[in-house]
Amino acid sequence: MSQALRSGLSRLDTTTRITLAVLALASGVYTYLGVRDLLEGEGLPVFFAAVVYSTAVSVGIYAFWSYLLFFLPHVRSWKDRRTLSVALILGCAMIVAMSSWLNAAALAGGAALEQHLATTAEEYQHRLDAAHSNALAAQGLLPDIELASSRFERLAEEEQAGGALTGTSGSGTVVQLLRQMAADLQNLADEVRASRDVVDQLYADGGENLAAMRSIVSASGPVEERSNAFGREAVALAGVIASLQQTSIAPAVKRAAEDLSATFVAPAAGGGTADLAARQSEVVERVQEAVEAQAEALSAAADTILAREPVQPLRFTALSTPEAVVRYAGDFLPSWAGAISIDLLPAVMILILAGVQSAIRREEGDELEEHSMTAAELMRAMRIYHRMRDEEREIEAEDEARAGETGTRDDGDSPLHITRLPEAGTRRGPPPAE
Repeated sequence: MSQALRSGLSRLDTTTRITLAVLALASGVYTYLGVRDLLEGEGLPVFFAAVVYSTAVSVGIYAFWSYLLFFLPHVRSWKDRRTLSVALILGCAMIVAMSSWLNAAALAGGAALEQHLATTAEEYQHRLDAAHSNALAAQGLLPDIELASSRFERLAEEEQAGGALTGTSGSGTVVQLLRQMAADLQNLADEVRASRDVVDQLYADGGENLAAMRSIVSASGPVEERSNAFGREAVALAGVIASLQQTSIAPAVKRAAEDLSATFVAPAAGGGTADLAARQSEVVERVQEAVEAQAEALSAAADTILAREPVQPLRFTALSTPEAVVRYAGDFLPSWAGAISIDLLPAVMILILAGVQSAIRREEGDELEEHSMTAAELMRAMRIYHRMRDEEREIEAEDEARAGETGTRDDGDSPLHITRLPEAGTRRGPPPAE
């Protein structure tokens, strides 16, 4: 199995290098598209800045993964593996910081800008509805005001027709007072009713602005141009929302209710007799109490409306494509996954190679390097061997020459019998039996 794994690694070496180069190039291209939208300005300086940055990212990614791909799978020590693993994690974080988010901006930048416009349009819709609701809240007081006005008017008619309050019919002091209170409340009701027309018109104008904003979001064409048109509609809609807050009739209702109680002037009894005058004064006191009670009720209702949280103004802010992708990252998880995968896919290749190298070591034992030799290593070993043999022959020749000279010189003095050692590889011992 180890030989098959080694053969596979050898055949896939070129594929691995090409894969790293293609991935680094793809990351550089998408990084260029992302950083080009991020840089402000036009012309060659911006173009070259984007090209230089994307080129640096491509080279850095290729070099980083090349180092780890050819070193990490061969490291055996856990301490060294831990060090390289820390380098792997740190490098992945740096790649995501300098490249992946720009890749995501290139992949989903336009969609993220459209998402920003759509989200902003919905937020303007909520604020328009809230401002409209606050402006119409005072309309809920209209039935109470009209009911109070009609009650005073009915009492005036009953007093005039049959003396329902004083026991004496006719248009006297009590009738005049009741009709005055009815007229004041009716005027207030008319103001509240008139304010609704203004509120409805403002709400209709805001609806037109919202419709234009939604049509801009769904239209085709460059997102940057549509974003500018969207901003103009947003400014107009913000003005409508501010006008709706200012047209609320609740403050006017509160002031009118306070005036009803504060400016009430009890008329002098105009009865012809002391008994009638006393009854008129008693009725006037009761009317004053009723007016004060009605004023307190209207004032309390107006305070409840005024206590509502006012609608905060919303200012539309145009975003660049990288900013939009980062802000709405949760809506574009597939794009983020693809952008990060382009940069971090070699990590999976490293894990595969580490597993293969581990399997080879288990198959062949710990001394992995002693069982394998490349062709270049074999040729180098053969050259060293032949060089050593040549040097050995030269040494033997020199030894033989010196031995011959010594034998000739010492032959006359003392006979020496020199026995040469057998050549390497010759058989020693007795001759084989015949």
